[in-house]
Amino acid sequence: MSAVPFRSLSAVRDIAGDYDAFILDLWGVIHDGFAAFPHSAETLRALKAAGKKTMLLSNAPRRPGVLIDHLAGMGIPRDLYGAVMSSGEAMRLDLIARRDPAFAALGDTCYHIGPDRDLSVFDDVPVRRVALEDAAFIVNTGPTELTHGLDLYRDILAAGATRNLPMICANPDKLVIRQGQPVMCAGAMADEYIRLGGTVINRGKPDAAVYHTCLSVLGVDPARVCVVGDSLETDVQGAANAGLDCLFVTGGIHAATLGCSYGVSADPAKVQALLDRENLSVTATVGGFIW
Repeated sequence: MSAVPFRSLSAVRDIAGDYDAFILDLWGVIHDGFAAFPHSAETLRALKAAGKKTMLLSNAPRRPGVLIDHLAGMGIPRDLYGAVMSSGEAMRLDLIARRDPAFAALGDTCYHIGPDRDLSVFDDVPVRRVALEDAAFIVNTGPTELTHGLDLYRDILAAGATRNLPMICANPDKLVIRQGQPVMCAGAMADEYIRLGGTVINRGKPDAAVYHTCLSVLGVDPARVCVVGDSLETDVQGAANAGLDCLFVTGGIHAATLGCSYGVSADPAKVQALLDRENLSVTATVGGFIW
């Protein structure tokens, strides 16, 4: 068997010396949506002790403060990591600034698809949330319940597409794994909206712009920055779009496909086959966020 073009690592420490900063995904790397993975705090603490900068980058449709509180509740204290950016915050800032032409063209009324826990993205935003028939656009932060499937939203999506309402998707993820179970995200609903003829504006990974924001905060040579994530579609593709190295956590969302579990190294040949199917590459792989 020919050698794969990436390093298969047993732990994060095996690559830490190659970089000055790490941009870290949350769901699938630090936690599973319910609890932190067993080694997350230890690994963050070790990176900090080694003088490495860290920045958390999540496709969460919420403001950073909500994510920080969530992590604290999981036993991940605030002093273990650096700045935090979320797709929800990126959307919020664009709705306020209106510098992006796509956002400048939106009106001042929206229909929100999503749970109340995501309402922080509307803080200080000059937009009124109204009924669908009165809305100028749609803000999609995901299903209102974690157990909901796409069928429950098809009528709403069809009605919005029929009215040609643009949709902002505040979480491009299509699926995450929570306690071992798949959970639909806003990205899957956005895909269905496009299929129905609607227009979608995505915010967050894999858009290169959100990584450029992270780099400006980190103030580190991009060649010395590594993206750590478990999703090929968002983390790995986003790193590629931004021209950054990537450490692919194989024990996350693709674990079942790769025949492994969190913390257990995947067969490099299976990883390469998966990467080839998606026309992607990574710098290295690791089973989990373990020091």
